[in-house]
Amino acid sequence: MKNTYLTGYLPLFSILLFSLSFSVYGVGVLTELFKGIGIYAGMREFLSELELKLFVLILLMIICFMILAALKLIAETINEVSLLFFSRDKEGEALTKVRAGSLIYFFGSLATIVSLQSIVGLLIIFALTSVVYFMYFVIKVSSTLSAGGTIGVILFEIVTWSALVSAVFYVVLSLYNGLLGSLPILEQI
Repeated sequence: MKNTYLTGYLPLFSILLFSLSFSVYGVGVLTELFKGIGIYAGMREFLSELELKLFVLILLMIICFMILAALKLIAETINEVSLLFFSRDKEGEALTKVRAGSLIYFFGSLATIVSLQSIVGLLIIFALTSVVYFMYFVIKVSSTLSAGGTIGVILFEIVTWSALVSAVFYVVLSLYNGLLGSLPILEQI
């Protein structure tokens, strides 16, 4: 007898490992940034180098954890809404079938250890893990979908994620342009 809750803890460990990987990279970047803008020496007056790096690591882990937990919540909601629209399954058996997919993210988070010094490598591993999980999700739930339902789920997921990513990109770009426009140094040039 298989216990469906056996992999229930893996999403938490996956989020923690991904957060740790992105944070370890971020500590190096922020340390160099702090040195470049001249506040590193001032921070070192209050904290030792180890304490400073540990403080920045914990702060970045909290931020990454919140972002990844929000992405997990959004992803689960999108998956369930797509199944609501296109699945013939009324009992939730499709969701039980995809629970083991958390192993994919767990192994992806373990794989980030090899790329701690490269943000591109970390992002590629995260994106590849997400694509593999998406393919796993579609394959596992396809038994509860018609051919049109399978296409509907795929299109729904792609359109929804594209809209979310585009909206976030637009907001970040607008904030960046607004910040650059408010800098007085650019008016002098």
